[in-house]
Amino acid sequence: MQRFAGHKNRNGCGVAPADIDCLASVSNWQFDHSILETTLMRSLALFLFLTFLSGIATAQNEQSPIVERDFAYKDWTLPNLDGSGRTNLRTFAKGKRLVMVVYWAPWCHNWEHDRDFVQSLYDKYRTNGFAVIGVGEYDSASKMRDHTRAFKLTFPMVYESESGGEREKTSHFSQRREAGDTRKWGSPWYVFLEQEKLAGEGEILSRPTVVVNGELIREEAEKFIRAKLGLSDAGTGDVGRGFLKDEKVEPCKEEPKSAGTPRKP
Repeated sequence: MQRFAGHKNRNGCGVAPADIDCLASVSNWQFDHSILETTLMRSLALFLFLTFLSGIATAQNEQSPIVERDFAYKDWTLPNLDGSGRTNLRTFAKGKRLVMVVYWAPWCHNWEHDRDFVQSLYDKYRTNGFAVIGVGEYDSASKMRDHTRAFKLTFPMVYESESGGEREKTSHFSQRREAGDTRKWGSPWYVFLEQEKLAGEGEILSRPTVVVNGELIREEAEKFIRAKLGLSDAGTGDVGRGFLKDEKVEPCKEEPKSAGTPRKP
């Protein structure tokens, strides 16, 4: 206690000046540490938020060029989504100059990114020999119907599968793998068919086959369609730049929420 004597009045407490300096240092360290902790937490929160936004952006951006792949795209006959019977693709393509087949899943954000554009292409060019047919995948037919009604999709629709558990059993899965699409879900996936190049009979409908392993690049897609319909020669050289040998797209992140649908990887 002796070493504290004579310092009470000076410091207002019964501690020596040296101890006051020590306490001040500890207090300053704690204060600085608290500031550092707060800064780190805020930085982490900002990083996570930006990562989340990036994930959303990625899920909405899988644009891929139009490419020609040397694989045999097979004819199919699938049930109509409206319950009116079945559609054979070769028969459907007769009398059309260009058919765009689009495989889609109602829960996929990447499909949502293209959905209205696909409808607008159908509305704009259907009287010029252009046709669109959608192939629903990986969810119930009732949810697909709800989706088409909610977003006023008027082009013809069929469906191949009704749950994510069927993914690797579908022709969609095997055919797009042959086309070089390595995404897990492959929604959307496009196949372009020209009537004059289709096989008249047999299992194989088209070889080689023009595909898009991801979302459409809008300007390129419309130029391609116009060129194939003979509407304009302008810009057809630009379309050719889309015919690349290799392209890389990110996988669709969204997954269905209903029972019996896929789990996160």
